[in-house]
Amino acid sequence: MKNSLFITLALFSQLSLRAQQQVQVPVFRKDTFNITGYGAKPDGVTLNTTFIQAAIDACSKKGGGVVRIPKGLWLTGPVTLKSKVNLHIERNALLRFTTDKTVYPLVKGNWEGLEQMRNQSPISGTNLEDIAITGKGSVDGGGDAWRMVKKDKLTESQWKKLVASGGLLDEDKKTWYPSESMQRGAQLKNPGVISADHSDAHFQSVKDFLRPNLLVLTNCKRILLEGVTFQNSPAWCLHTLLSEHLTMRDVYVKNPWYAQNGDGIDVESCKNVVIERSTFDVGDDAICIKSGRDEAGRKRGVPTENVWVRNCTVYHAHGGFVIGSEMSGGAKNIYVEDCTFMGTDIGLRFKTTRGRGGVVENIYIKNISMQDIPGEAILFDMYYMAKDPIPLTGEKQAAPKVELLPVTEATPQFRNFFISNVTCYGAARAIFIRGLPEMKIRNIQLKDMVLQADKGVEVSDATEVAMQNVRVITKGKEELINKVY
Repeated sequence: MKNSLFITLALFSQLSLRAQQQVQVPVFRKDTFNITGYGAKPDGVTLNTTFIQAAIDACSKKGGGVVRIPKGLWLTGPVTLKSKVNLHIERNALLRFTTDKTVYPLVKGNWEGLEQMRNQSPISGTNLEDIAITGKGSVDGGGDAWRMVKKDKLTESQWKKLVASGGLLDEDKKTWYPSESMQRGAQLKNPGVISADHSDAHFQSVKDFLRPNLLVLTNCKRILLEGVTFQNSPAWCLHTLLSEHLTMRDVYVKNPWYAQNGDGIDVESCKNVVIERSTFDVGDDAICIKSGRDEAGRKRGVPTENVWVRNCTVYHAHGGFVIGSEMSGGAKNIYVEDCTFMGTDIGLRFKTTRGRGGVVENIYIKNISMQDIPGEAILFDMYYMAKDPIPLTGEKQAAPKVELLPVTEATPQFRNFFISNVTCYGAARAIFIRGLPEMKIRNIQLKDMVLQADKGVEVSDATEVAMQNVRVITKGKEELINKVY
């Protein structure tokens, strides 16, 4: 096999550095606005929403600066960021969002790539420039009050304690809901979608189901997230949408492993992004690239591009680094390096399905270490079925029906992936690549890997899949793969 088939490390570094250098980091005035000066009290009882918001508003109105949240436990409802404001959460400060759902009004938002009604996010901002959340403190979204929980994801004692706390069970007694409104919404298809068929009364009837993401930033420029712990989100933890120049570093994102839709960060239709030196331990995908869903995403037509991820550690998650499945606007020019995945269901996860459309291309990944992966170390799948990647006890996931269908604008595409220097100690399968008969996965280059797994390599409906120096060790037997599929 000729080395010319593979991207060189020097070229990778050059492209990666170029992506990083395009990202602009916000700069703030030193003027400081302490929330205690606006009436806030750290007693865990006072609802400090109006006091914190007043400090943010005053800071922005006076040209920007730092809004200081000192040590202590600060109970609050949802707050809205403003331009030129750095919300600084000091060490030993806990910004705790109330579990009283009545203080979160329904607002127009976006969920899984579609415009929907949602409860207002605990922290949000729209059409802003130069914003930040920094410090060594913590933000807790109160997510346990919002989420449904599956019995099979808890121990027996945890399940009994949860059921005894209130709420409702479904008919088979295997799913717990915190309220009737939550359960009602779960029984409907897309109950939050904004349409002529959904009245205000309808949205109010399923309000608890329309869980907010902990942080949502929409159409913003120059964002900095640094040092803070974000945890216990009602749905996704961090969500940036249609934004540019995002820098995230030294952040810890934590959700219970059973948290439904408990993603770490979802970067959707964004440009110029750096995510580095951050740690994730979550209930769904950890670092996830998205760009809208199906026709709505294609109509938006804004890819996520120029993304640089490095020196991140992921513990529990459905996937360590993920693209999809809502990638209908496309994703390109993405660089991932020097990351460690320990116990993620899947290591590198690229997923889509018919109906999405969109093109994912020019993805560069190197220097990835993994261990204890219950599923695939590396997975490409164009038959995503919106289910957990590892079936729970008793669950069965039937293989999809393979058939040749016409190529349309709704046919997704994966092409031009360059992955090298991957080591995995323990996985169910080393590599799984499954394209569509009408749209094969194309030009996947895998180089310099040592993958220890129960099963080896499976490739179907893919072309130009080149492997060089890929060592696959299964049940004590080793295979060195140097071939093109």
